[in-house]
Amino acid sequence: MNYYIIIPAHNEAQFIGLTLDSLVSQTVLPTKIIVVDDNSTDATSEIVQSYIGKYPYISLVNKKSEAIHLPGSKVIQAFHEGEKHIDDNYDIIVKVDADLIFPSNYFQTIIKHFQSDETIGMVGGFAYIEKNGDWILENLTDKDHIRGAFKAYRKETFKQIGGLKPAMGWDTVDELLCKFYNWKVVTDETLHVKHLKPTGANYNKTARYKQGEAFYSLGYGVLITSIASLKLAMRKKRPLLFVDYIHGFLKAKFSKKELLVTKEQAKFIRNYRWKKMKEKLF
Repeated sequence: MNYYIIIPAHNEAQFIGLTLDSLVSQTVLPTKIIVVDDNSTDATSEIVQSYIGKYPYISLVNKKSEAIHLPGSKVIQAFHEGEKHIDDNYDIIVKVDADLIFPSNYFQTIIKHFQSDETIGMVGGFAYIEKNGDWILENLTDKDHIRGAFKAYRKETFKQIGGLKPAMGWDTVDELLCKFYNWKVVTDETLHVKHLKPTGANYNKTARYKQGEAFYSLGYGVLITSIASLKLAMRKKRPLLFVDYIHGFLKAKFSKKELLVTKEQAKFIRNYRWKKMKEKLF
């Protein structure tokens, strides 16, 4: 199976070389790697250029945008820029962050999952961060969720869900839409991806409000949002984030922000979320 990788990057000179090293060392190599340099002011582009001569399947796209980093919108807009530079000769498309180190068998294993069952729409491993010299699970989500840092999609699935939405919550709505269209989402606990920069390290308070907006945009409703907000704030060990998340939700609700999903999909999502909560309680 051919797989294409798109890497949005903004000021990733410290890490992009390590990410590319791990990708060109895969036991099954990608057909294309497109790095989208989104208005970097450091040596990101120069580092990527140094790989292009040695690895013809790597290319660089330069994008100009605002420097402010808001979760979701900026990174997916850069991903969309990368999509303009690919053809349709892929079986799997992968969105990858520029601060990761993949094990050498990562994509060989991902491909085996896709080949094992044609109803599998998405596959991913798990993110690990360094703490006191050890690599530990970055435990911000349930184990049936694929982190936004490394998302691999079957082409048919990717097209049916409408690609990636340029808003915070994109890496949740994609999985929920997979389930809406009866695709399976598979996570593999044997695949440990080193995440070199903690999630949200560059986010400001405006970005934290965006999480609440995302819950609204997914059609969660007040009660599910409250539960999800509390759970996420406690996982991050910052209980006061709950207030920011609710603030963002209410702001989106009162401004009648457009949802990322249809009314039918929102109803499905709420029912699915309640079902998952009940399974954990009982």
